[in-house]
Amino acid sequence: MPLPRLVLRGLVGVRQGRRLWGPLNVMLQAGSALHLQGPNGSGKTTLLRILAGLRAPAAGHCGRDGEAWFIGHALPLADELDALANLRGWLGLSARVDDAVLQAWLDQMQVPRQRPLRQLSAGQRRRLALAPLALQPRPLWLLDEPFDALDAAGQSALCALAQSHLASGGALVLSAHQGLPAGFPACEALRLGPADWVGTVVP
Repeated sequence: MPLPRLVLRGLVGVRQGRRLWGPLNVMLQAGSALHLQGPNGSGKTTLLRILAGLRAPAAGHCGRDGEAWFIGHALPLADELDALANLRGWLGLSARVDDAVLQAWLDQMQVPRQRPLRQLSAGQRRRLALAPLALQPRPLWLLDEPFDALDAAGQSALCALAQSHLASGGALVLSAHQGLPAGFPACEALRLGPADWVGTVVP
């Protein structure tokens, strides 16, 4: 049986004194994906931030096997630096990645190397945000609306990257309000909502 990448026991999420969901009891195995669903305000981003260790749960326990990438809306990128310099700084925080590898990835994803970040389109910025997933693999991905601003080519690239990640024993949790594009790996759905507080796994 594959090892669990993520284990939630009695996890409860609260925002501004109001319970959003919980208790959640979830085990995410290696090679598996979980799609968080629910209306705005149901606590999808809150759950992802808790899983990433950026926010404490109101109750319960979250266990992870190995490091995780959390790719949310706020990114550790500098508007005055170009894409290559941003990647050097971001990935260099944890491990050295050769410049030739970074340049090849930017070219493949059609992100200009030496244009200030503020001059890039929303789609190019989103592609840049996904770079760590490909260039510095970690066992668990936590993705908050990763398809926002991506065109069809960008979505296809992310689908292929996710398929490879799961095939190699990784796992992922994501939110996507517009649904998942064709070609994305099969996901188990976890519906969150204030109506019943407890997350519901949808077959």
